[in-house]
Formats: sequence, structure tokens, C-alpha cells
Amino acid sequence: MAKKQKRSVSSTSKSRKASSKEFAPDYTFIRKDLRKIGFMAASFFVILVALSFFLN
Repeated sequence: MAKKQKRSVSSTSKSRKASSKEFAPDYTFIRKDLRKIGFMAASFFVILVALSFFLN
């Protein structure tokens, strides 16, 4: 009966793990932009609802 050999971890999988930990982008500016877009969309929606009462 053949003995089972342990699989060694290749160097490429080690480098993938290391590179994924190093990649840490900063998304704070995107959150600010999304908050600004949401505020503008909500304000335009309120303006449209208000105008629908006056223009009817």
C-alpha cells in the first residue's frame, strides 16, 4: 500500500495571501460622494413632490 504524502503549500498560494492582505484601498471619498448623491436625490424627490401639489 502506498503511503500518502502531505501536500506542500506552493509559493504562489503564499504570495496570493500576502498580496490580498497588502491591498487595503481607502474608500472614504467614495462614501462621501455616495452620501452627497443620496442627499441630492432625496432633495430632488422632495422638490418634485412639492411641485406636484402646486402645479395641479
